[in-house]
Amino acid sequence: MAKLAANTFDFIIIGSGSAGSVLASRLSEDRRNKVLVLEYGGTDRGPLIQMPSALSYPMNMNLYNWGFETEPEPHLNNRRLVTPRGKVMGGSSSINGMVYVRGHAKDFDTWAEMGATGWSYADVLPYFKRQENVEGGDPGWRGHDGPLYVKKGIRKNPLYQAFIDAGHQAGYPVSQDYNGHQQEGFAAFEMTVHNGLRWSAANAYLWPAIKKGRIDMETGAMARRILFDGKKAIGVEYEQGGEIKTAMASREVIVSASTINSPAILQRSGIGAPEVLKAAGVNLVHALPGVGENLHDHLEIYFQLRCLQPITLNSKLGLFSKAKIGLEWLLFGTGLGATNHFESCGFIRSRAGIEYPDIQYHFLPAAMRYDGKVAFAGHGFQVHVGPMRSKSRGHVRIRNADARQSPEIFFNYMSHEDDWKEFRACVRLTRELFHQEAMKPYAGEEIQPGSAVQSDAEIDAFIREHCESAYHPCGTCKMGSTKDKMAVVDPECRVIGTQNLRVVDSSIMPQVTNGNLNAPSIMIGEKGADHILGRQMLPPSNLEPWINPNWKKSQR
Repeated sequence: MAKLAANTFDFIIIGSGSAGSVLASRLSEDRRNKVLVLEYGGTDRGPLIQMPSALSYPMNMNLYNWGFETEPEPHLNNRRLVTPRGKVMGGSSSINGMVYVRGHAKDFDTWAEMGATGWSYADVLPYFKRQENVEGGDPGWRGHDGPLYVKKGIRKNPLYQAFIDAGHQAGYPVSQDYNGHQQEGFAAFEMTVHNGLRWSAANAYLWPAIKKGRIDMETGAMARRILFDGKKAIGVEYEQGGEIKTAMASREVIVSASTINSPAILQRSGIGAPEVLKAAGVNLVHALPGVGENLHDHLEIYFQLRCLQPITLNSKLGLFSKAKIGLEWLLFGTGLGATNHFESCGFIRSRAGIEYPDIQYHFLPAAMRYDGKVAFAGHGFQVHVGPMRSKSRGHVRIRNADARQSPEIFFNYMSHEDDWKEFRACVRLTRELFHQEAMKPYAGEEIQPGSAVQSDAEIDAFIREHCESAYHPCGTCKMGSTKDKMAVVDPECRVIGTQNLRVVDSSIMPQVTNGNLNAPSIMIGEKGADHILGRQMLPPSNLEPWINPNWKKSQR
């Protein structure tokens, strides 16, 4: 191989998040490949990131979070919702809730039906297994020697089991492994925690590659635009320490900068809808109208109850308790500091005729907001609940060519009537759940929505004012057939109509998956790496997931 110039690399990866970290590791396994990773944020080595229980801190710190927010959302009383994205090594996997959900098998079959051929569940299951190092799990369905450690919580608090038992008493199944054979039902949640540490994509993939000297890592490097020779990507212009620099790519430029930043980088580089680029004062390099479109997300509400027994985490929020928890974590990597506290979950269907779950539950033995502030004085618990497959769509569009200017982020949340029907079902089904026998020793007065909120109009008003993002944005560089005018990348993650340019991250999801997005984003990185390297894909699986045999006639 010819020796490359000092600022020339085989591959340049923009972003070191969930997918970018995977790519950095996999592309550099062959030491002949010279790989540069550009990350605008800094190191993830601080205790507020590494301590799982401290998850609310980095998400609310400008040091680690891009600090995006939406435009006023017309169907949510014109509220601006926060849209956190990780600005740090590991990206959003360094500031997220560490919840591990692959998604339902049908999600990926739907991708394939939408034009992402080769991304059916049979195709992606081997990549999920390659990334995982799971304690237990369904034999044959789970991976046990990958870099990403996944475990269940110890569920010491009795509320965790009571929630699962309540689901069973309400007539829903209990799943032994919602990431394996059967997602539907109530289960113990899995988290990306290892030896008491947040096991982010940086810890799993990026740092091992750095320590082995396999990659060039540049932090504090903001990608301004991709450089082109015609429609062939040849490098990246970036700003670092107030200086404008360029790095050249002899093989490929790969954008892994998030659902918000990836389309913005393409648009600033002249790739996108001509009218969007013209309005922003950017010269057109290649017309691709789907760039930045198809933005969607999961919304949720916090369904909160007072607890009749003093056993919740609300008693652990004082300075003395926090100090004690922190000391145990520092010394031993154990205790309440070593969990994300989301240790029970549920996946159910909102009504008969829905083939697979469209509602997700995250149970938390505390009543508090995502910024860690208490909801009220006393003991309480909550479940985060929301619909999984919103039909509402929005966009990400740059305002101008300035990389420091946040793009226009407009989800158009709750613009489809079906979203309202599904959310009303969330409220009513959750209320029924907390009336089960297993919850009677614990379930007190309903804090929110509140027992007075009963009619469709009352529930809608509560949702309009109180629903929040679950922080699962995706879809803005949609993967699909080259015949699809709104597709941005083909099934090998190549930006359609260009050369030597790919997008590999959650922005390529044609439709959001059934659950949290970290696991499928890492899978996209794993599979994307094989496409980039021209490897033969892993052999497809022949395992068949469980679907409720009575789904056409029964809600549970």
